[in-house]
Order: sequence, then structure tokens, then C-alpha cells
Amino acid sequence: MSLATLSPNRSAQYSPGTPSAEQVLENLPHPVLVADADAIVIYSNLAGQIVFGAVVGCDVHSLFPGSTFWLTGTPSAILTSLNGEKFEAAFAPLGEGRFLIDLRPPSDSAVAEMPETLDELTGLKKRNALLSHLSLALSDGPAASSVAIHCLDLDRFKMVNDTLGHAVGDLLLKKVADRLTAACRKGDIVARLGGDEFVVLQHNVDEEVEAVTVASRLVDLVGRTYVINGHTINIGASVGVALGTNAIQPRDLLRNGDLALYEAKKAGRGRYRKFESGMDALLLGRREMEIDLRRALALKQFKLNYQPFLNVATNSVDGFEALLRWEHPIKGNIPPLSFVSVAEENGLIVKIGEWVLRTACIEAMSWPGEMIVAVNVSPLQFKADTLLETVASALKNSGLPPQRLEIEITEGALLDDTNNVIQTLRALRDRGVKISMDDFGTGYSSLSYLQKFPFNKIKIDRSFVAGDDADSEAILRSIASLGTSLGMAITAEGVETAEQLARIRGERCTHVQGYLTGRPMGTDQVPAFLAQNDLEKKEFIHG
Repeated sequence: MSLATLSPNRSAQYSPGTPSAEQVLENLPHPVLVADADAIVIYSNLAGQIVFGAVVGCDVHSLFPGSTFWLTGTPSAILTSLNGEKFEAAFAPLGEGRFLIDLRPPSDSAVAEMPETLDELTGLKKRNALLSHLSLALSDGPAASSVAIHCLDLDRFKMVNDTLGHAVGDLLLKKVADRLTAACRKGDIVARLGGDEFVVLQHNVDEEVEAVTVASRLVDLVGRTYVINGHTINIGASVGVALGTNAIQPRDLLRNGDLALYEAKKAGRGRYRKFESGMDALLLGRREMEIDLRRALALKQFKLNYQPFLNVATNSVDGFEALLRWEHPIKGNIPPLSFVSVAEENGLIVKIGEWVLRTACIEAMSWPGEMIVAVNVSPLQFKADTLLETVASALKNSGLPPQRLEIEITEGALLDDTNNVIQTLRALRDRGVKISMDDFGTGYSSLSYLQKFPFNKIKIDRSFVAGDDADSEAILRSIASLGTSLGMAITAEGVETAEQLARIRGERCTHVQGYLTGRPMGTDQVPAFLAQNDLEKKEFIHG
């Protein structure tokens, strides 16, 4: 949500160089949410995301069970979140049924009155109890600098719940709690914030190395094998470490731990990372990118380019791959590598992917004959369980025949939920849509997937095309031979030189794609590219 809707006359409220309302809200240390008339969260500042996670799109009822303040017109109240944390909340109407929720830590008197609650499942401290202990530790003068926190998430815990059931998942959480408690010293606090999120509050940390040692121990202990109800279970843990100072506030320290945890996950999980000053700037940058992405989707700043793939046997263009481009009004053209990961983290990739499918199908209708349009699909689009509906709608609204649409997936789409993804792919294929595997050869399971699903096409990763060593050539030849024997079309990606094309022709590949045979182009350039036939290029290719 753009904050322009909160302050229509904001341009008159600020002089040049003054921070905008959006910047101020994003840097507040406490959560601020905006909900619509249906009590669905449509905006959260950075503090809100740290406390509640990916909260945009959530129902306020689910965040604060039993709360009905927006119905009664109450201006303020004490709210208890789903995980037991209490807030002093102030509410303000914004018009059109929307309302703002300003959430702050309870006053000292309120904290003193709150009982130290325990998590019913694990017996560990809950969030409000942890904050109370942390506030006390950080207010203890010089002792504040000897405090460390360890924010911990379990890796692959969702898979345990999904495959073995929540009863086994609950037993696993209890065992994790026991191991965390055993890893800590007397006086340290272990808390469960909800789900598979834990925090360890460590006292009397004389040197940074002590905190790092505990973090390493937590990763090791939690990552050891569990045996529950006859099941052998292997999970891991990612840990973010943050050290206290005299000036830091409890929520800021927790935020630092969360930032370090995020970096640990990004680095590959099953490890720890210590908070460093630049991490908050990185998160703010990603948050700004997220806001820009939402704005780009609403204001139609995305467009598609198309790169042709050439049939080696006929030297004709069989179709084009749709490539996403973002034309930012201030930052200019932003490459996909800079924003796709952010879009995947916050779920925006699903909406963006839907737009790409609809637009590609509509624009491909202007191409002649049976020319194909290939569209990349993110793993998250499969997890959203709306891909079949989206494809059907895109084909119906555009009038594009199903056989002219090719869905490209990478191995990442198959890793987490192979059976469900393959079931979806079969349903797409049954409707006449073609399916191809992109970047083939770069993943360790690619070959096994060819046994499970008969792809129409496999695309050999450009690294094997560009490599001029014997190993790359052998891999390229093996993949092409395997795919051909299975009746699949083979596309070699990243062909940039006549020498590479000549090698491809000798390796039984059916198609090539790259700068040599056609650079990405706007949809308005496609007709001229096809009409021209590029005779000079064909002469060059045949040499």
C-alpha cells in the first residue's frame, strides 16, 4: 500500500529534504499497521514485519484473537497477539472503512502486572516474558553490554509437519526445547515465540567469542538426528546472534537478532551469523524494493521482452521466451536478478507471475502460425495452488491455443513438493500446454525428474554451451543424446558465437537461443524481426 493514500496533501506538509511520512513510519521502532474495511492488513511498517512476519494480507482477527475494537469504535485498548505478546494499541479511522493500528510496548505498570506466562507445549518462556527479562537485563547499567540473544528458526520443520503430522511435529518441538535448555547455562532464558521460532537470552557474556560459541553449539545440537515414534528425523537450525549495549532497546536487539538470522538463512541455512551494522541498511533497502515492487505492479511498470529460439534443422523461429523487465521511473531499468528474490520472499512473485502469463498469452496472439510463447514459472506459483486456474484464465481471455504456450520450470520448483508439482504439470500437459525444464544440468536431481515426468523440452544451461573444455562438451553431448532418445526437444541456451552454433549443430540439439540468433526485444519489434527473416544472419550461420 502506498502511503500517499494516508495523506493526500502530504506534498504541502514537507519542505524539500524533509523525510516523507513513509520514511518516518518505516523507521519507527514499534509496529504500525493499516487494515481495510474487512479487517485485512494492507500495510505494515518494518517493525511490524519483524514482530509479526509477512503480515500483509492477514486478518486482524487472526493476529489478535477476540479483538473487536474496529466494530465498537474504541480509540485504544490492550491487545494480546496470537503468540501471547501484549500491546498498548491506539486506533484511528482513515476513511473508506480503513483504520490505522499503532502498537506500542505496554507501559512499565502494565509490564509489572503481566504474569510471566509459559508456552503450553514446551514449557519455555513466551514472548512477553522474554521481553520483560530482556528489558531488565538491558537496564542494568554496565551489565547490558554482557547480554546476547540468539534468534533461532528450525530448517525443514514444515516438511516434518506435512509428512509426519502435527503430533510428531509437536513432539519434535519439545525435544528441540530440551536441547536448547541443555545447551544453555544457569540463568540464561530460553523462549518460544511461536511455531518453530525460539530465542535464547544469554547473560554474563564477557567476550563476543562466548556468544559465537553458544550459537555454534545450538546449530550443532539442534541439527543432530531425532528418533520420534519410530521415525528418524533430520532437521537443522539457523541462528542469528546480536550483542547488547547500554543504549539499545529490547525490540531493537531482537530486530538485530532477526536480521542476523535472515542472513544465516540466506547463506544456506544450518549455520549462524552475527549481527553487523550494515545488515539493517540491507533490510531497509530490501523493504524499499518491496514497496517499489508493489507500486510497480499497481502502476504497470513491468513489461515483457521476447527472445527467439531457432529451430536448428529449419533455421526458422519456432517461438519466443517471455522475459520480465522492470522500468522504474527513477532508477531506470532494473534487471530481474535484482528484484526477483525480493518478490519471492514476500510472495509478490505470484501476482507478478500471473501478470506475465496473461500478458504473454495476449501478445503472442499477434504472432503468425503456431509460434510458441515460453513463460517461466516460479516455484512459489506452484505452492500457491492457483497455477492451473491462472493458466486456464490466461488462455481463455487471450484466445491462445494451449499448444502454443510452453511453461518453463527449474529444478527448484520440484525440490520441496515433487509429487504435487508433477501432478500440476500433468494437469497442464493434459490441457495441451507444453512443459520444459530450464537450466538443465545444474541441479543434482535433474536426471531423476526425467524419469518422473516426460518433459516436452529440456534447456541446456548456458554454462555448458559457453564452456570450451572437454568436460562441458561431454556434458552437452550426453544431455542432448539423452533428451533426444526420450523424444524431447533440446534447446541450447546462451549461444553467442558461430563456433558455438556449429558445435551445437553437431550434438543433436533441436533448438538454439542466444544473442547470435536474436537478442531480447520489445513486443512491437517482433513483427519486423519475423518479417525480415534476417537473410544475412542465415548466410553467416551457414558460413
